[in-house]
Amino acid sequence: MCVDDDSRPPITPIAGGSAGSHDLHVVSADGTRVMAYAARASAPTGAGMVVIPDVRGLHQYYKDLADRFAEIGVNAVAIDFFARTAPSADRGESFDFMAQVPQTRPELLQADIAAAAAYLRSAPGGQVRSLFSVGFCFGGALAYLQAASGLGYAGVIGFYGWPLGLKRWPDRPKPIDAVARYTCPVLSIFGGADEGIPQSAIDEFEAACRKAGVTHDATVYPGAPHSFFDRKQTEFAKDSADAWRRVQAFVRRHTKA
Repeated sequence: MCVDDDSRPPITPIAGGSAGSHDLHVVSADGTRVMAYAARASAPTGAGMVVIPDVRGLHQYYKDLADRFAEIGVNAVAIDFFARTAPSADRGESFDFMAQVPQTRPELLQADIAAAAAYLRSAPGGQVRSLFSVGFCFGGALAYLQAASGLGYAGVIGFYGWPLGLKRWPDRPKPIDAVARYTCPVLSIFGGADEGIPQSAIDEFEAACRKAGVTHDATVYPGAPHSFFDRKQTEFAKDSADAWRRVQAFVRRHTKA
């Protein structure tokens, strides 16, 4: 598991920064109703964020994160992965996500992400001008792939995403293989003590981005593990705060005036 079930994003809520949030379903290209959660900014900046979770799907952690984005002026929608396979809408501690993840299909995941992007560009989603995605672990790899999706992103953000592909599921698309088709800047956040993503993998991804002329801003926090962006891990509070500042700066820099 990427974070403990009762953990929450290490970001202090801003009173009055959100115009409201709600559960909803976005409709994928095949007609599937995908569980999602939308948060609207009270003072929108024109930016919108597709929040792509870790393997647990639409856990409360990612609903809270969508709220934090809305509080800084970024309309956000977090999505679930398991509309076609999960027996219920429960994404709590009892949810057997590891039995569900292998049943997902890359093309359907992409269609569901596209539905979330379309929602953000619609009137109910805030008609955002600049679209971003942020993903974590499993979702981090998917966030990287958004740069080559053709959905017109202003930027993509990967938190400890797997740049060379998912080791547990080697048949899935590998972000590094798509770098030549990236059409937007990339922000990467890594933990230096993440045994699954060594510095050599980060360097290889950076070299591929540089060769392709892709703007890639990568930060590695020495001593931080995989999934350090977790308020329960208080020893990484400073790294988490810095990562959140970098995310905000990245979004501001690439949001259309």
